[in-house]
Amino acid sequence: MPPALPVLYSFRRCPYAMRARLALVASGQRCELREVALKNKPADMLAASPKGTVPVLVAEDGAVLEQSLDVMLWALRRSDPHGWLQPETGTLQDMLALVAACDEGFKPQLDRYKYPDRHADGGEPARERGAAFLRDLEARLSTSANLAGTRTTLADAALMPFVRQFAMVDAAWFGAQPWPRLQAWLSGWTASELFERAMHKYEPWKPGEAGVVFPPAQA
Repeated sequence: MPPALPVLYSFRRCPYAMRARLALVASGQRCELREVALKNKPADMLAASPKGTVPVLVAEDGAVLEQSLDVMLWALRRSDPHGWLQPETGTLQDMLALVAACDEGFKPQLDRYKYPDRHADGGEPARERGAAFLRDLEARLSTSANLAGTRTTLADAALMPFVRQFAMVDAAWFGAQPWPRLQAWLSGWTASELFERAMHKYEPWKPGEAGVVFPPAQA
């Protein structure tokens, strides 16, 4: 394992870590991935980032990135061969505003929908509040194949893991909604090679051992 590689602490199913890995795959930025068992968080990760959530990226110079969007921007500003930071429609700031709307508005409703026993206003009321955001995405997709034009961008990769998680709570309900463009967009993502590479399964990292070089090679 080359010592110069950045280190990424990740958890495969976490949507925040997922969006970070998608950007790393798209950029081709290599790192040492350390898969975390959330019930046994490694001391090295907590020393770098006491907040104890993933993703955490420790760059070659020791700088620590603790937010998924920061990891995405860090990777894509180093290398952006597919133009994820260059939307056909709108600007980078417009995409960041959409990501903020997802993280600050949609994600809390997703949590309440997914874990109704933890929230007094959870379950179906939260599902309907979250659906309002998804209807907006359906409207965006009525004019282009992706959220900021015909090409995939940071906006698509940043939102997809959360839309996927929402859809998985009750797949039959999601599939019955009048959102054909959103459903096709999500299906396209989950069937893509990029998603497959980002979701490659690894055993939990053990302190004292090398992590794995990420992203994995193309099939």
